[in-house]
Amino acid sequence: MPVKKAQKIWMNGKLVDWDDASIHILSHVIHYGSGWFEGIRCYNTKKGSGIFRLDAHLRRLYDSVKIYRTEIPYNREQLVGAIKETIQANKLKACYIRPLVYRGYGEVGVNPLGCPVDVSIAVWEWGAYLGEEALANGIDVSVASWHRPAPNTLATMAKATGNYLNSQLIKLEALAGGYAEGIALDYFGNVSEGSGENIFLVRDRTIFTPQLSSALLPGVTRSAVLILAKELGYPVVEMQIPREMLFTVEELFFTGTAAEITPIRSVDKILVGDGKPGPVTKEIQKSFFDIVQTGNDKFNWLTFI
Repeated sequence: MPVKKAQKIWMNGKLVDWDDASIHILSHVIHYGSGWFEGIRCYNTKKGSGIFRLDAHLRRLYDSVKIYRTEIPYNREQLVGAIKETIQANKLKACYIRPLVYRGYGEVGVNPLGCPVDVSIAVWEWGAYLGEEALANGIDVSVASWHRPAPNTLATMAKATGNYLNSQLIKLEALAGGYAEGIALDYFGNVSEGSGENIFLVRDRTIFTPQLSSALLPGVTRSAVLILAKELGYPVVEMQIPREMLFTVEELFFTGTAAEITPIRSVDKILVGDGKPGPVTKEIQKSFFDIVQTGNDKFNWLTFI
């Protein structure tokens, strides 16, 4: 989905014109993947523009950076203010928000310590990541031949730019095969996640999802769904998920800031249930969209602008 150009981008404390938001070609992030980011949504709810789980997203951003022995040169309150300022400067009621922390131009070499830590915030209008039809009817996916990294190789709990080279291999393979998305397995052959989404399975009205040790990103929407599912009275199990379980459950769905709650109707051309979004998926979708569309937020997940 093409980025819809906005007016301003926040860079190191200043709003600059969209077309002027550039970095040096020798910036460390370009050569070595030394960047950390978040994907956040601001919704135009019936109670006003609200950013979904901003605190949780920023906590994960600071966690990601800390893993790589790096410090963000702004505190959380400053980033919250910068995000709100950027949305207001672009006059957007609903948007996708992309804060990016990255090692800039200083030295060229694997050692990043001689390079500055830069911060940018971009916002733009963005619809359903996998399409509106996907939210309503589900998508067809395949199990990827590419695995998530083995333990103690890359920090999969960090939302780091370099990690997404693996995601690109998974996504490109899926698209080449005629699928909307791919499901990655972990090093041991258990289910991990999609290229950019977490995954949930439903069998006998019990909800299952892979545990964090299966090389997956601790998704902010994932954790929200865990809370919503328990609130709705569903048993929730975090465990190692064997690949074959994908073919024996009644429902499957992806979660993510971009994907929101997207049903999966088939895996490797095998129908999930009857090939339509199931009742548990639809109930969780309804509960989620009641918060982000109407603003009925008893969890205080929305930060209103």
